[in-house]
Amino acid sequence: MHLGRVIGSIWATRKHAALDGASLRLVQPLDDDRSEVGDPLAVLDTLGSGPGELVMYVTAYEAVIPWKELHPHVDVAGVDAAVVGIVDRVDVARTAEGEA
Repeated sequence: MHLGRVIGSIWATRKHAALDGASLRLVQPLDDDRSEVGDPLAVLDTLGSGPGELVMYVTAYEAVIPWKELHPHVDVAGVDAAVVGIVDRVDVARTAEGEA
């Protein structure tokens, strides 16, 4: 799982039929300190996240699993990243030297 922040929504007038009704978000990956790392990703939103929210997302094959569970008639969907949690709080333990 990865940590990210929703920085926008993606609107597609046409998309694959397996994604009908799907919401897409633009998510900026974050590190432990919530600093931006890498480029933003297009992510399937299975939970209703919104702009500014901190989210957990998964990538690769696991990303399609939540969508298929919500839509059992879907055999396959082109999903490479999906929101699987909306984060309320992050606690990071620090050592004496300040390392995570």
